[in-house]
Amino acid sequence: MRITTRRTTTHTPRRGAALTVAACAALVLTLTACGQEGGSGNGSGKAAAPPAADNKAKVCLVMKSLGNEYFQSMQKGAEQHAKELGTVDLTSVGIQNETDIDGQVAAIDKCITQKARALVIAPADSKALIAPIKRAASAGLKIVNIDVKLDDGGLKSAGLDVPFVGPDNTDGAKQSGTKLVEALGPGAKVVILEGNPGAANAEQRKAGFQAAVTEGKLTLLDSKTAHWETDEAYTVVSNMLTAHPDIQGVLASNDSMALGALKAIKAAGKDKRIKLASFDNIEAIAPFVQDGSVVATIDQFPSKQAGDGIDQALKLLSGQPVTGWIKTDIKVVTKAG
Repeated sequence: MRITTRRTTTHTPRRGAALTVAACAALVLTLTACGQEGGSGNGSGKAAAPPAADNKAKVCLVMKSLGNEYFQSMQKGAEQHAKELGTVDLTSVGIQNETDIDGQVAAIDKCITQKARALVIAPADSKALIAPIKRAASAGLKIVNIDVKLDDGGLKSAGLDVPFVGPDNTDGAKQSGTKLVEALGPGAKVVILEGNPGAANAEQRKAGFQAAVTEGKLTLLDSKTAHWETDEAYTVVSNMLTAHPDIQGVLASNDSMALGALKAIKAAGKDKRIKLASFDNIEAIAPFVQDGSVVATIDQFPSKQAGDGIDQALKLLSGQPVTGWIKTDIKVVTKAG
């Protein structure tokens, strides 16, 4: 098994591959060898590039920042899944930070140059990545979208039919936010830390938090982006605490930002008075869930999600139709379990 990876920075291994997946992968290789690969898929009018020299399906996984523990887990899960399949030549790559759209564009172009047969992508921006993805599809790559949904209008304009493998972010954020409502009670004053503007999951999580705030009759004082980043969240929340010294709760759209918020809250001497709800369930947030600082986070199983994306790419390569939303699991994580 040959796996090549490039990490821009330095959770659990995925379960064993199902026999149907292995059979699907075998079918990919058989059809390719006979020159009978299925339809173009993903809106492409060209045949897929030849397989890797060792007869394994060459798949590119393009993620967001590998400085984020969430995507480190995704990468490990994908590599483990590829190893278990034994029929995939996986290249996994991340970007420098959560807003490095140019880095993802360069990674996609490299996948095309290296004659990958499929691209599995967690886009940093739901609209800006459509043009390079269109280039990849036109070069014959099968495309699978994971984690952050690409913009439907942009896909339609580009003539692309790209399946999405990912969770219900709105529902997850609402469930997490509802736990904060239960902890604080009606009338409590809260703020929201948003993800990247332009990213569908950022908009969906904000909507889910807002729904919890409205239904729980909380008072929303402010809502600002920290671009998914810990350091930026520290600055944003520090400024919020100055402007609104009576904040009682923070709704953070990911755990990385929650960590920055916790640091700012502690620096202000308010760590015993302000509660958080978050999203992602990275290992670094676990101690704060256990001590009650974070009342809830959402596990969306990134390592399994990446493997599921690879499985769907193999189905496309075998000529099977894959379309629409393949919904993945979420779980509310609290101190109670």
